[in-house]
Amino acid sequence: MMGFAHKLGAVLTGTVLAFPGGTVLPGGGAAAQPKIAWAPCAANRAVECGELRVPVDWGRPGGARFGLAVARLKAAEPGRRIGVLVVNVGGGPGTDFVQGEASTYFSKEILARFDIVGLDPRGVGGSSPVRCSADIVRREPLPTPRDQADFDRLRAYAAELAADCRRRTGPVADHLDAVSVARDLDAVRAALGERTISYHGVSAGTLPGQHYAELFGRNLRAMSLDSVLDHSLPTGRFLVSQAANAEDAFLAFARWCARDRACALHGRDVPRIWDGLMARADRGTLRDPALAGRVLSAYDLATEAHLGGLMGPDHSWLAERIASLESGRPGPRGIVRGQPGPEVREIEHPAPAACQDWRLTIPDHRRFAAHAAKMRQVAPHMRTQPDTQAFALTCALWPVKPRNPQHRLKVPAGTPPILLVNARHDPAAGHAWAVGVRRQLGRGAALVTYEGAGHGAYQRTACTRRAVDDYLLHLHVPTEGRLTCGR
Repeated sequence: MMGFAHKLGAVLTGTVLAFPGGTVLPGGGAAAQPKIAWAPCAANRAVECGELRVPVDWGRPGGARFGLAVARLKAAEPGRRIGVLVVNVGGGPGTDFVQGEASTYFSKEILARFDIVGLDPRGVGGSSPVRCSADIVRREPLPTPRDQADFDRLRAYAAELAADCRRRTGPVADHLDAVSVARDLDAVRAALGERTISYHGVSAGTLPGQHYAELFGRNLRAMSLDSVLDHSLPTGRFLVSQAANAEDAFLAFARWCARDRACALHGRDVPRIWDGLMARADRGTLRDPALAGRVLSAYDLATEAHLGGLMGPDHSWLAERIASLESGRPGPRGIVRGQPGPEVREIEHPAPAACQDWRLTIPDHRRFAAHAAKMRQVAPHMRTQPDTQAFALTCALWPVKPRNPQHRLKVPAGTPPILLVNARHDPAAGHAWAVGVRRQLGRGAALVTYEGAGHGAYQRTACTRRAVDDYLLHLHVPTEGRLTCGR
């Protein structure tokens, strides 16, 4: 976790609140918009770090506050500066990204002309992080209930974890939804003194971006969304579409093996070999050649394929791993579900935030089994998308009403065209999701398709980088003939 050399709370009085579009005092009077007090970051002194006090509950702006961690990499060529580009790549602290990967993730021209700004979303990193008992997390059951008794154990576990996280984290645990994150983002915009901002969101970072467009579309200069989440899907369609995404990515992997001699399974029937491994896993006889004593379940196997091969552009590891599992000969180490070590007392956990954005209905094992059967119909090889199955069960059983349940996007008039970019074969954010979001955004939105596999498309090819850069730098929205990028 990043430490700050200077806290904004030590400079501002305790009566000033950051508010999108202006600042108010609890007594009702107007005040000057608070600024972020910047200082060199401890981990990278070329980047500035700061903190902005924002309401825990945006519905009660005069209530309790917490510190929102922010980092800024200033434009390398101030004389050519366009403005601020806020980045949310999903899955972790934005301040860490700005201090590290941002300088190689973006092109030199983007870095020259934008201040790159990242924030730790509320509940993450330096922004009042969620805290949960590591001991409880170590006891987490697998999300593969075989009967109602297993299902009830999962429900009891979710209730225990939720109560513990809420107790350790405090009131902010009740206000971690993506709409609150979008409101935080506009408070940052106002504190920076910017009339408009540009935004680049990836994966989970596309959701607060979509809500920002709904709430503050007129405060946007540009918005690019990479590997897009569709927040309009009910439980059944969400689960089935994700299983279909995983199956599509697996079949793309099999086609790569068929055409590329670099694949360790080249010239062989990859789906048949895989199905054989799944059958052995069902029987409890699939042993890991790289880890003595480990027996893989079908869920373990699907998880390895998803995280170890299908999410990235390089499928070589997955092919070698499958070949090793089939033959029993030594090969690459597998992917084992990580657990906090015995010395760890508390950890951040994603469920309290993620489950506030999704209303997923799985009341009992009977309904879960029905969903599982439909997933298997569309994904006969992969059977499920393992991350989604775990997420859906956790949030369906999470004993807190979601603050931001699914809905179709409604962006206001005056919102600029939004650019979407997505891989054709993405196991975590399928291409069909991007198509659905583009339709919801309506006229003006554009979708650039990378005709390849993996999660995250911007860095895949010169074509995808050029499409996003040209849009962010010059507001050029791709038209017909420029909407696809080859592998």
